[in-house]
Amino acid sequence: MTPQRVTLITLGVADLARARAFYAALGWAPAQEQEGVAFYQLNGLALALFGRADLAADQGRAGAALGTGAMTLAQNFATGAEVDAAYEQALKAGATPLKAPEKVFWGGYSGYWADPDGHVWEVAMNPFWPLEDDGTLTLPA
Repeated sequence: MTPQRVTLITLGVADLARARAFYAALGWAPAQEQEGVAFYQLNGLALALFGRADLAADQGRAGAALGTGAMTLAQNFATGAEVDAAYEQALKAGATPLKAPEKVFWGGYSGYWADPDGHVWEVAMNPFWPLEDDGTLTLPA
C-alpha cells in the first residue's frame, strides 16, 4: 500500500534565478541548494524549484515541454486581512493577479495569483478549517 502523503512538491521553472528572486521577495529562503534546484522547507514537506529542462530530463523525458497551471497550490490563513496581505505581497514580488481576494460561494474568502512561471497559487481563509498556530492544517473529521 502507498502511504497517503506528499513530501515534496517540485515546480518546473524557466529561469531558476528569476524564480528564486520572486520567492525571496515573498520572504522565502531556500533550506538547501544543489546545482539547478532550490529546496524550501515547508510545514511537514518541502517545495523545490527546478529548471524545466533539467526536470524533464530527470523525469526521463528530455526535451519535453512541461506545462503549468493545471493544478493550484494553496496557502490558508486565519483571517481575510492575512489573505489580503499575502495577495498584495505576491503582487509586489511580481506575481500576476488572477482573481483578487473576495468572499466565495463556499463560505470563505480567497484569491488567486500566478508566479512568473505560471504556477497558480490560492490564498484563502476557510472558516471551516481551523489552522494550528504554525499554519498547519488538519482537516476536521
